[in-house]
Amino acid sequence: MGLPFVVLNMVSAVLFKDLGVTDARIAFWTSLIMWPWTIKFLWSPFLEFYRTKKFWVVATQFLSGVLFGLAALSLHLPSFFAVTVALFAAVAFSGATHDIAADGVYMAELSTEDQAKYIGWQGAFYNLAKLVATGGLVWLAGWLYESFSAEGTATFGAYVRSWTAVLVILCAALVALGAYHLRALPSGGGAAERRSLREGLSGLKEVIAAFFTKRHIWYYIAFIILYRLGEGFVMKIVPLFLKADASAGGLGLTNQQIGLYYGTFGAGAFLLGSMLAGYYIARQGLRRTLFSLCCVFNLPFAVYALLAWFQPSSMWLVGGGIVVEYFGYGFGFVGLTLFMMQQVAPGRHQMAHYAFASGIMNLSVMLTGMASGFLSDMLSYKFFFVAVMLATVPAFVITKLVPFTYDDKPNDK
Repeated sequence: MGLPFVVLNMVSAVLFKDLGVTDARIAFWTSLIMWPWTIKFLWSPFLEFYRTKKFWVVATQFLSGVLFGLAALSLHLPSFFAVTVALFAAVAFSGATHDIAADGVYMAELSTEDQAKYIGWQGAFYNLAKLVATGGLVWLAGWLYESFSAEGTATFGAYVRSWTAVLVILCAALVALGAYHLRALPSGGGAAERRSLREGLSGLKEVIAAFFTKRHIWYYIAFIILYRLGEGFVMKIVPLFLKADASAGGLGLTNQQIGLYYGTFGAGAFLLGSMLAGYYIARQGLRRTLFSLCCVFNLPFAVYALLAWFQPSSMWLVGGGIVVEYFGYGFGFVGLTLFMMQQVAPGRHQMAHYAFASGIMNLSVMLTGMASGFLSDMLSYKFFFVAVMLATVPAFVITKLVPFTYDDKPNDK
């Protein structure tokens, strides 16, 4: 689930930065193409009417892999930016559809107790893609760039060749995963009932109406949007900040250094945070832990404000900052995921309503990401990250007061 989302949302920023695209254009367009993750609820009911959830999971994995392969070829075109963005937009539709079906399998195959028990692992593997992509793939792009440069290839050409290889590898990985899941994945509830287009549209209307009549739904929508507001601002800017020269207010890191920090320092911290959070919630219950999860999730964004103001060159300080941020991200993100599963999604249209809730969550991230490039250009990295810290305050307030519709069942034994 995570690879297409992370590549489009974060890795593409480094890719286009290497190819000479400006920060404002990168932040705007790589945020805009995330739109399918926001509106995926519009076609989520149709996935319940046609074929099985497993079919959609496998089909979209194959499709996303092929589209990344085409994107690798598009980097060699004169108008590479427009063509690659268009292909990435198609990947976004495929990836969003995949997420709907994969979440549907998870909720259909596991009990409420098992959902809580394994949410840390689910979150860990979803966000492991963030580490594989921003760590492994970005590092590989940097290593390949140095190899091609050593052969005498011009700078732009070396970057094109290195990112072409990375996208081809990504294509092969997704196709291989699709082949594996064709055999290994459970169906997620059996074949769905076939319906006409008119019945499908009627079902969509019913799903939307039912969503907005849920108890506390407007409070829940505000909670979902505000919980990740700070992350939405920093997500696009952090890799650009890490790559920017010190004279421009950045840290001047190479692709290999960024990949190394994410893939080593970040990987262990994130996986530890995700798994600990799952067991922490399972034992104490979501109601008792949600505010502490919000604090651990949002407070580490202060790390980037400190890095921007002091611009340390020590790998231990930079790596230590990434450890704090990634542990907090891994620990806190599962709280929001489980809240949407257990407080927002339950009911007749569980899969579609979870897709609706996650779409609203991504709307917050998308809109803030689109504005982040212009804000960072206007404020400079130093003051931009300070402004992000102010944007996290509403998340603390609303999390403290959020009501629960359904009782959660902590494992006290």
